[in-house]
Amino acid sequence: MSGGKETGRQKMVGMMYLVLTALLALNVSNTVIDKFVFLNESLVRANDESKDRNGQILESIIKTVDDTGKRENDLKVAEAARELRAETERVFAELNSLKDSMVSITGGYIEYEPEYPGDAKNLEGKTDYSKVGHYMMPEGEGGEGKGDELKGLLNGYAEFVSAKLISFGAEDSDVESFRPIAVDAEEDPVYSKDPNQAGKKFAQLAFEESPTPACLATMSEYQSRMLMYETIALDFLSKKVGAGDLSFDRIEAKVLPESKYVAAGTPFKGEMFIAASASGISPTMYYNDNEIPVDDGIGTVQFIAKATTYDENNQSRQSFAAAIKVPLPGGGDTTYTNTIEYFVTKPVIQVQSASVSALYLGCGNKLNILVPALGTAYNPSYNVKGGAAIKGSSVGEVTIVPNAAKVEIGISSSGNYIGSREFSVKPIPQVEIEIGTDAGIVDISKGIPAKSPRLFLRVKPEEGFAEFLPDDAKFIVANAEIKLVSGGLVRQTVSGGGNGINLSRIASSARKGDQLAIEIKRVQRQNFKGQVEDFNRFQKYYNIPLQ
Repeated sequence: MSGGKETGRQKMVGMMYLVLTALLALNVSNTVIDKFVFLNESLVRANDESKDRNGQILESIIKTVDDTGKRENDLKVAEAARELRAETERVFAELNSLKDSMVSITGGYIEYEPEYPGDAKNLEGKTDYSKVGHYMMPEGEGGEGKGDELKGLLNGYAEFVSAKLISFGAEDSDVESFRPIAVDAEEDPVYSKDPNQAGKKFAQLAFEESPTPACLATMSEYQSRMLMYETIALDFLSKKVGAGDLSFDRIEAKVLPESKYVAAGTPFKGEMFIAASASGISPTMYYNDNEIPVDDGIGTVQFIAKATTYDENNQSRQSFAAAIKVPLPGGGDTTYTNTIEYFVTKPVIQVQSASVSALYLGCGNKLNILVPALGTAYNPSYNVKGGAAIKGSSVGEVTIVPNAAKVEIGISSSGNYIGSREFSVKPIPQVEIEIGTDAGIVDISKGIPAKSPRLFLRVKPEEGFAEFLPDDAKFIVANAEIKLVSGGLVRQTVSGGGNGINLSRIASSARKGDQLAIEIKRVQRQNFKGQVEDFNRFQKYYNIPLQ
């Protein structure tokens, strides 16, 4: 059975059936037998309520047909509902007759003072395990064959309900709930996995070696399943009333804005209207003949907006065909169409950076490339000619590392090409070498004291480059050679790095009027990745007079 269509009461009945099945598997005592009495009474009460409810559904169908003018198709629905109710009552009465026979063949009711007629607690055969089983077993097995009669009634009812709904256009999914009620062990979801029940037929499973109250409760459960089938079928038929009508029962106020994104200080503009839909139908919707997903009557149109040409305002007028096909309750359908116009705006690529006029060769040039028109849908990727791209942690952030004289950056969003931007590439500017002693930066034209103990060589990058790319502007003098020149002859030579070169050997021999000849042999740069490389754009030779 389809649990999704069951009412709360029907689910409760199903639970009681599971309890009943479990109790039948036990070697029960008199106390437990009384529990079958309780189950049967509960099922009978639940069935009475289900019968009342189904009768109300039938009355509602008939009243609706009368109120809408007794149209031909609606009258057929009402007649089918009456036939369904009549067949349910007929089979239900047949099962009640079998229940009465079960009570009768086991001795009837014990009469007390005062009398309690019809009280299953006072059954003469309450603990009888054989008479009902014999009554229901096939004649070929020595029984009276009533089980086969019952099986025919129950499964015939299920087939009747299914056929009735199919005649009104029910699909397989609508009738899959109406499975046979009376089944053998191999078809029963409870017993099919029990090796002790293998090969048993319906009557054996349901009634063999069962006490009379358990058999009565089993019959009441079958009646409950019948009523559930009737409820589902009547609900289906009730939705068929009004064939040919398209009734809109959901009405809402809607606002269609020109845009959901409004800049501060600008007006919000939209169209307000009433939108109506029908909860009882499932429309099919199309965009340019392509079916789109529909959820609760609302379709979702989604596609990538494209244009090849734009006007002087960078806009392109476009349109698509919208169609909604609505099935009519009585069969057939009707389609509503419209042509929807929209405008594709040419995306404007914005590049933000400390300097966007040119990029520096071999450096990590940090850019922020945005396309405001795409809003939150912007999901960029980059295709770089003449370099490489490294995406940043935020949307639009990218580091471009050029390896050619020009770089072209192609920008796409979610795989859709937007446009490109081209940049010239310039080399890293030449650096200056600052010479200093313990006393500070040296003025080369004035010189330094002859006995200066140390010399410092520091690399000073071009100011704009250092500001734009601080992570690429880390330079050091890796090696330099310093010679003491006196009278045109080299007297002493020392070498070292820029962090501090010891001049003690030179200082011991240096005299006023001598010179220091400095040769910068190697300068290194650490790039934004932390990699160290040689850098060749610097002045190599300096002469400093000694005082």
